[in-house]
Amino acid sequence: MITLSWLLIIGIVGGILALIDGILRMRSRAGSMILGIIEIVVAALFVLSLFLPGIPFGAVVLAVVTIVVLIIGLIMRGKLGLGVTVAALVVQVIWLVLENHWVVIPGVN
Repeated sequence: MITLSWLLIIGIVGGILALIDGILRMRSRAGSMILGIIEIVVAALFVLSLFLPGIPFGAVVLAVVTIVVLIIGLIMRGKLGLGVTVAALVVQVIWLVLENHWVVIPGVN
């Protein structure tokens, strides 16, 4: 059984935003199709790792990889807007900071 917490919701939102950004990147055909495929795979594995403990590498490593891919996506954005990419990046960084207890907010982590 999965316990619903704010940290889980933040992780799900960050993973879904990264997944949406990867799908938009795939559809744009702006030369970043390979980056979109990588982003879709990593974001999907990140969301699955929040629910299934048997996913290789764990949620923290997949979050770091997702953040790196989102930063590369910001650099190579092409004709895509910045909104979804920046939102996914911010939420993923917030999740990573709260998950590692670098900042403790009572009631969240």
